[in-house]
Amino acid sequence: MKNAWPNELLSLHFIASCCAFCISVLHVYCVLQVIKVFSEDHTSRAVEVPNDITARDICQLFVLKNHCVDDHSWTLFEQLSHLGIERTIEDHELVIDVQSNWGMDSSSRLCFRKNYAKYEFFKRPLDFFPEHMVCVSRETNDTMTHFQLIQTFLDSNTCPEICGYLHAREQGKKSWKKLYFVLRRSGLYFSSKGTSKEPRHLQFLAEFSDSDIYTLQSARKSYGAPTDYGFCIKPTKSDSPQDLKVLCADEERLRICWVTAMRLFKYGMQLYQNFLEPHQKQKVSPMRSISENSLVAMDFSGQKSRVIENPSEALTVAVEEGLSWRVRSGGPHALLSLAAIHRAQPWFHSSISRDEAHRLIVQQGLVDGVFLLRESQSNPRTFVLSMCHRQRVKHFQILPVESEGELFFSLDDGQTHFTDLLQLVEFYQLNRGVLPCKLKHQCSRVTL
Repeated sequence: MKNAWPNELLSLHFIASCCAFCISVLHVYCVLQVIKVFSEDHTSRAVEVPNDITARDICQLFVLKNHCVDDHSWTLFEQLSHLGIERTIEDHELVIDVQSNWGMDSSSRLCFRKNYAKYEFFKRPLDFFPEHMVCVSRETNDTMTHFQLIQTFLDSNTCPEICGYLHAREQGKKSWKKLYFVLRRSGLYFSSKGTSKEPRHLQFLAEFSDSDIYTLQSARKSYGAPTDYGFCIKPTKSDSPQDLKVLCADEERLRICWVTAMRLFKYGMQLYQNFLEPHQKQKVSPMRSISENSLVAMDFSGQKSRVIENPSEALTVAVEEGLSWRVRSGGPHALLSLAAIHRAQPWFHSSISRDEAHRLIVQQGLVDGVFLLRESQSNPRTFVLSMCHRQRVKHFQILPVESEGELFFSLDDGQTHFTDLLQLVEFYQLNRGVLPCKLKHQCSRVTL
């Protein structure tokens, strides 16, 4: 019996070790899940990910897999097709947690695309929050700086308000009513008496701790809204249309103001940390961003290189370089291929319509300098530059111009002309010229 106990104990220890190993292996397999991510061209890719993967991690994964330039604008969106709504999944959110709120037969999906406006309000808050809509308790009436305004939203001890009119869909009805709304840290309220903000007149509509803010993809068609600038507040755990608080603004910039303020009230400092994180990492492992306004014209003809600051000189050098490039590239035989060089550029979107160009720019963020080029639908021989300025999408016709038997492209009736569209884009990335601002961020799609 004396020798039996050690062997028995050894057997029990071996069995326990095997069980522990099996449990650990099972745990590894259990924490990995498959998610499917779509791009704007409806291609998709399924990847196996751990339970604790964040939206930023997913974006970094696809940036690397698709060899994209990491300019910190890539974003993961949640699209609920059966409700016709979508939202930005914040960089810190766990993707598996987002999916866990979907129904078994849901048509919901994840979408990977650019969003240049995701954190733009931290850089230029005064452009996102119109002065007449922001109410802040201040001892002085001095105009706030960018820094003071954003600090007001981030400081939990302050009580900023966003006030203004919105159209609200009446609960259980298809009719809409225009009401005066007040947004506070505690939630969203509407006034039962004009623009009064007295407590007895303010009625609670929604709060954000257990809710998410979505934009409507087709407000007029799907919800009968009076404008296209709809958004809604949806309880996180509910997928029912009856639980949506549906609203719409009169202008896109007003919708952006309301949605941005709600994001700030919901996430606070976490949103600011999300904004800072990639820039802090960049100090350790810097990556060049082609979207930054850092391109300059250079002259390398002399013994020392120099920056060309005169726009006229920069244009002359650009045109001369373009002409010499044609000669070096094979003369007349290469003209056809050079004329079509724009087709290989990510900012060229071929024959999309004006409305589609507008939708694409809005989707990727109404930030100054977001742009794309497309073929004109009204004139087959011309092209159109579509770009954003002051949260509005504008369209400029690019005309073909003949000079000394050569074909050029121009935005200003031939005063400045370029050998091809690539040269035109590169020039206006350096110089504003006739445009309201420089071209900064290319509107591009990626195939997964």
